[in-house]
Amino acid sequence: MIDQAIKDRFLEALTELGGSAGNVRLREILEWEEDHYVSIKEALVESGLILTGRGRGGSVLLASGEAKAGKTPASAPKPKKAKAAKSNGNAGGDLGFEADLFKAADKLRGNLEPSEYKHVALGLIFLKYISEAFEAQYARLQEEDYADPEDPEEYLAANVFWVPPEARWAHLQANAKRPEISFVDVATGRDKKGDIGGLIDNAMEAIEQANIKVLKDVLPKAYSRPQLDKTMLGELIDLFSNVDMRGDHGQARDRLGRAYEYFISQFAGAEGRRGGEFYTPRSVVQTIVEMLEPTQGRVYDPCCGSGGMFVQSERFIESHQGRRSDIAIYGQERNHTTWRLCRMNLAVRGIDADIRWNNEGSFLRDEFAQTKFDFVMANPPFNISDWWQPQLEGDARWTHGTPPQGNANFAWLQHIIHHLAPRGTAGVVLANGSMSSQQSGEGEIRKALIEADHVDCMVALPGQLFYSTQIPACLWFLARDKSANGLRERRGEILFIDARKLGHLVDRTRREFSSEDIALIADTYHRWRGKPEAVEAAGLERYADEPGFCRSATLEEVRGHGHVLTPGRYVGAADVEDDGVSFDERFGALRTKLAQQFESGREIEKRIVAAMDGIR
Repeated sequence: MIDQAIKDRFLEALTELGGSAGNVRLREILEWEEDHYVSIKEALVESGLILTGRGRGGSVLLASGEAKAGKTPASAPKPKKAKAAKSNGNAGGDLGFEADLFKAADKLRGNLEPSEYKHVALGLIFLKYISEAFEAQYARLQEEDYADPEDPEEYLAANVFWVPPEARWAHLQANAKRPEISFVDVATGRDKKGDIGGLIDNAMEAIEQANIKVLKDVLPKAYSRPQLDKTMLGELIDLFSNVDMRGDHGQARDRLGRAYEYFISQFAGAEGRRGGEFYTPRSVVQTIVEMLEPTQGRVYDPCCGSGGMFVQSERFIESHQGRRSDIAIYGQERNHTTWRLCRMNLAVRGIDADIRWNNEGSFLRDEFAQTKFDFVMANPPFNISDWWQPQLEGDARWTHGTPPQGNANFAWLQHIIHHLAPRGTAGVVLANGSMSSQQSGEGEIRKALIEADHVDCMVALPGQLFYSTQIPACLWFLARDKSANGLRERRGEILFIDARKLGHLVDRTRREFSSEDIALIADTYHRWRGKPEAVEAAGLERYADEPGFCRSATLEEVRGHGHVLTPGRYVGAADVEDDGVSFDERFGALRTKLAQQFESGREIEKRIVAAMDGIR
């Protein structure tokens, strides 16, 4: 629980600012870290004490009962637009427990590589959660008349995994430090002796068999291998045993989901380039989701990694008071290990999804070849060169030109457009070169995409956002049809956003967007594509070009730039405030300064020559 004094401090500061304030301004006054600020803000929103506005950077205002004037200001948003972006999942206080848990777990890693240890730790977190969720449901069933707590169907109906006795956390904890353990092998039905690693593998097998439709071949079962330190396993079980994931089922699920996601992000950072294969930084995912607003329909990711796009889509729906059942999730992943991470990630959050794996990938074996989607979100590997196979020649997806065999960027774009429903939209992360490259026919394909009016918005990203690469990246937002249908008629237009100056460094090598940055980008897009009256009704200002940041360009202008889509070409330079100094005065001062520097340079040259003469 969040201390009442902290809540009071937030409300007092907001009152002193007249009852409403931008998030950045209020956070500066409070001198709070962003994660702390966001968690307090969200708690106050949920309690009905404040409302969120959506202007530039996001804002907050006192609710009607608290405001001085006794009514909500005109800029208050509709309930559906309550939050532009969340920076974390700390919905109930308990700040930073994920980081503390990871630090403690990482100390036990020893010499084990992060790429191996992540499966050890994540598998145990999964076991811990489903066991506690099971025990909580078991206790509820014991209190109900005519309910049978030993009937697996009772758990299926409550969206809770059935956990056999030999797989329950209490059983593992009781045996964690024993050097030799006797148990019944689930696979053979025979008595067996082993260590804690063997007991964990047996528990994983038992859970898979009991929930085979959802978890078949998903859980890791390599805890008994000799090179895995069994003392470390016992200590890790003790560590996780001290983390309470019970309470309200939804809160417990969110708590574990936060821990699971945090562990994935930290392992991705530790693995560097390889980590980027299964994890897209959360602030990038949030930006895509906030811009597309996936509230109803089919959501698809053709290279889904650990499932971050899906998790964030569910969060978006929940934060906008929507229903999970309003979207259906589909994904494909080529790496089997990553596919398992994704299935576990979604399972612990109770997200129902159709996630498929094959070792050929979405190009060669499209698992959803006949399916169209309302929202497509993807972060495909940048510039992959070994994707082409002869059978892809003449593929129905290449309606805008055959992609070059040495780079898959435009193969991904066309694959995604092929899967868009008639009113479908997409957000795709690609390398910056995709916006301007003329190599191997890429320029012609980009031209065809533009002329077909599929490009809705381009966003240039700052560097250092990704674990896997330092290659500058951008976001492509695509639309099957840009005609008016609840939105503004925007055929023949493209919005360009230059976000390279946004974000902040979280460490020496990596940058991320704040919630205000995400809100600024998403709100700019929504103001541009929305009908003016709807934009104003949502508490936003009507769209206007902003030099140095955003500009709406016509197809004719884009043609004039040779169909290059780099935002910097269109947004221009930011306006500079006139300081009242005339050009002649400024130029004269610069000229004098330059002459002084020339004179200083000549003096230094003389000293150097004199010093060299003294060496003889």
